[in-house]
Amino acid sequence: MAEDEIGALAEANSETSWFCCGPAWGRCSSAGGGSCGNCRSASYHTAWPNASQACFDITRPDRCGSTLSRRGCGHTFYVKHLCGTKEIAVKIADCGPDTDRWCNEKRCCGGKCATQRLLDLTPAAFSAIGNLDAGLLPVTFHS
Repeated sequence: MAEDEIGALAEANSETSWFCCGPAWGRCSSAGGGSCGNCRSASYHTAWPNASQACFDITRPDRCGSTLSRRGCGHTFYVKHLCGTKEIAVKIADCGPDTDRWCNEKRCCGGKCATQRLLDLTPAAFSAIGNLDAGLLPVTFHS
């Protein structure tokens, strides 16, 4: 594994959005359990674009210039809003986001910016560090 791979131990900045999975919760209707089968909107879960080869073949983060470590179901990332102080732990429970759809997208706050969507968070996780109404947040994350 190359040291510059995102998802290794070093911190990386990214955008994050939110998605629904599992039983109905808050704004979410019932949805599937994600590619890992255990995804829940009410839990601190995340989707990662390189959770498996099949996932990578769909999300294609390499098309945006990102080299992502393979991290499978249950792997923990620590995520913090770039303009916040609270850090949360999230576990991979799904494949996504479709990173190659948003290669040049950029979100900033307080002069700190993040590009590319490398994480999707469940509503419980997203709302722990930001407002669901924002839709997208610039975050920093690490393993």
